[in-house]
Amino acid sequence: MLMSHSTPIQRPLPPPTAALAAQAVPSLDRLRVLMRGGSKSFFAASLLLPARVRGPATALYAFCRLADDAIDLGDQPLAAMADLHQRLDAIYDGRPRAIDADLALAGVVHRHAIPRALPDALLEGFLWDTQQRRCETLSDVQAYAARVAATVGAMMSLVMGAGSATALARACDLGVAMQLTNIARDVGEDARAGRLYLPRQWLREAGIDVEAWLAAPHFNPAIAQVVDRLLQVADTLYERSEHGIAELPRDCRPAIRAARLVYAEIGEQLRREGLDSITRRTVVSKQRKLALMARAASAAVLSAGHAGADLPVLPEVQFLVDAARQPLARPAPQTPRGAPRRPVGERLGWVIALHEREAIARQEARSVTG
Repeated sequence: MLMSHSTPIQRPLPPPTAALAAQAVPSLDRLRVLMRGGSKSFFAASLLLPARVRGPATALYAFCRLADDAIDLGDQPLAAMADLHQRLDAIYDGRPRAIDADLALAGVVHRHAIPRALPDALLEGFLWDTQQRRCETLSDVQAYAARVAATVGAMMSLVMGAGSATALARACDLGVAMQLTNIARDVGEDARAGRLYLPRQWLREAGIDVEAWLAAPHFNPAIAQVVDRLLQVADTLYERSEHGIAELPRDCRPAIRAARLVYAEIGEQLRREGLDSITRRTVVSKQRKLALMARAASAAVLSAGHAGADLPVLPEVQFLVDAARQPLARPAPQTPRGAPRRPVGERLGWVIALHEREAIARQEARSVTG
């Protein structure tokens, strides 16, 4: 049974202190290296974000990535968790440690009034990874996804200035959908590490002896059926997320829709490969990503959605929406003076040119070594 989550009492964030203002400016270049080396799909989509959001997004991703590694890859996850909570204490007190990720995150949470409950829930999800919690039902899987992915969606929504209940709920839908896609893609990799995120109830319904299969993971039609079932849930959540994307500021819509399209494409590619995520790992080609990013540019002209306004909040993410909706002062993000806003077409052209330069560089490197 998954741990129940009680929502902590929210209190207004303290104003940035002199100590925070005096801290060294973090290196976003070093943080971007973490993003590029992590989720390639997320990194590609982030390139379409406007400059005012790209920096905070990089800061959020970098802290999340470092926190995940500290808990998941270290020998003492509980000690790592305690240290991360102390780092968050310092960040929220306005006195972050002299670590790039902490310095950058401190600026983000204070400027955008991100409640402490959101990163705390994220850390809880990372800890669940190390405890090998049993996901008996779809609700258990979505409770896990709420913590490790929907938290990031809620924080990004606040950074972009979309703090309505609908925008937050749909951002959480998108985060959960992405995590379900990750789970469907990584079944074999997770199983070989002794982890199972597919609902065990579904596996038993498909006639699979869960413990025997986990001891010797292999692909068969029954596993394919369960993987496809999970992807169908993700598809529904991707559709729901479109209503939230329509509520975002216009200059943010292309990047978030690109992330939504690229992640959904992982599921489609997995289906084209026969739903075998045991013996292979599905990858979306760079060309296909670029095509989807070009398609996502149309999101810049979408009007606010109406049909999805009355969609219910997923019960597993309700505590995140409630926390993010606390009446805290949230300054509206603004484009800094003197920093012109690039049209989405120009940003997309820059992304394509970047990928072309990388391809040329790799080709030249191969010709030298050859």
